[in-house]
Amino acid sequence: MISTLAAAALALSTIVIPPVADPPPTGQITINVVTVNGSGCRLGSAAVAVSPDNKAFTVTYSDYLAQVGPQSKPTDFRKNCQLNLKVNVPGGFTYGIAQADYRGFADLQRGAKGTVKASYYFQGMSDTDQRSKTYNGALSDNWQVTHKTDVASIVYHPCGEKRNFNINTELRVDKGTSDPKKTSFMAMDSTDGSIETIYHFAWKKCPKL
Repeated sequence: MISTLAAAALALSTIVIPPVADPPPTGQITINVVTVNGSGCRLGSAAVAVSPDNKAFTVTYSDYLAQVGPQSKPTDFRKNCQLNLKVNVPGGFTYGIAQADYRGFADLQRGAKGTVKASYYFQGMSDTDQRSKTYNGALSDNWQVTHKTDVASIVYHPCGEKRNFNINTELRVDKGTSDPKKTSFMAMDSTDGSIETIYHFAWKKCPKL
């Protein structure tokens, strides 16, 4: 009995408890769009807003669409967007991204396919693993790609440094064997503009100097 209890105690002592992110700060958080580049997000077509509880921020695109078909230009099959953001957070805190939800709408003819690619990183640091997903036609529906990071693997903005946050996304449509007389498209928004890309914050207190 004693040996059994000792073994159980030893097993419990070797359990690794994963780190837990801190609660979000209560102070104001603002995000400034520093630069916008890419064929999918002309200046003024992307907006950023922080949630009231400081747990996430959203990026809304109003003109981000890749397409193929009779009315399409040769370059319309691929669109991309690169956003450079300055995230202003209360003193004593730093942040990472625990999850990113990329959403949109696709209308793909049978035989066509659409692909979304996405990644993000802090200026001067390594890029995250690029996530991609391909959808095959026929399809006419909302789509979503979720990029979730384990708590222990979240990359945080270095405390005391000034590094902007970069978001890279790409939409691509391949007509494949679909009817060339019909249009297929993929958009980083919904038909009514109500779907947004959401980035979920992970917060951590900076060590006191």
